[in-house]
Amino acid sequence: MPAARVTLLGTGTSHGVPMIGCRCAVCRSDDPRDRRLRPSIHIAVDGGPYVLVDTATDLRQQALTNDITRVDAVLFTHSHADHVMGLDELRRFNLTSGRKLPLYADAKTGVELRRIFSYAFSAPPGPGGGVPEVALTEIDGPFAVDGLAVQPVPVMHGPQPILGFRVGGFAYLTDCNHVPEASMALLTGLDVLVLDALRHRPHPTHFTLAEAVEVATRIGARQTLFTHICHDLPHAATNAALPDGMALGYDGQVVTLADVPRTPGPTAGGGPA
Repeated sequence: MPAARVTLLGTGTSHGVPMIGCRCAVCRSDDPRDRRLRPSIHIAVDGGPYVLVDTATDLRQQALTNDITRVDAVLFTHSHADHVMGLDELRRFNLTSGRKLPLYADAKTGVELRRIFSYAFSAPPGPGGGVPEVALTEIDGPFAVDGLAVQPVPVMHGPQPILGFRVGGFAYLTDCNHVPEASMALLTGLDVLVLDALRHRPHPTHFTLAEAVEVATRIGARQTLFTHICHDLPHAATNAALPDGMALGYDGQVVTLADVPRTPGPTAGGGPA
């Protein structure tokens, strides 16, 4: 099985860190790990595919900073603005790849993507070009992207069900405050878990750091990195108090996966949406 590199493109909240107009210690920190763009990851498998999870608001900046030059497909966790508003930047990857980009999303997210970016789903595009060329497929179970096996992991973002994703021994669960028992069963034997941990104070739709530590302990991944972090958590001081094997993730952090599974099955979990 091929190896892969996962890059944390953004580990911040919908506001990002620093926040506009904030003068707190974290927002004024000179530690680069305290600078957090909107949440997204990039999975680069040896020999392909190269998969983006969410098109964060800061996608252009993230791609330039991390030298992301190839995207073969995009997986969407849900349709909140900080996770989708960079979709227009995909047109650059259309030019570098020479083809439409496959998008994968659950039914509700697909409807929202079509509404927000209606111009990208209209045919033919209007004069002037500059429109991302995409093909949307509904996720309704395990699927494959160019042979890469992907397991959707349903989680709760407050009252809203959204998706996390598992690829081999790696799982990405952003924007959640509850992992159902059925989904816990999909997370056994992980090497690396990336999990929502917003702050210390309770929040109606995100795990607190203490809640995230508890869930991560139950899951038992060899390494856990926390994401969707607000300006309440300074990187170095917070990490010093975390259990062994757990840490705040940071923008630009790279995780190497020894192998990821291939599948000879279909390349989508359902038909075009």
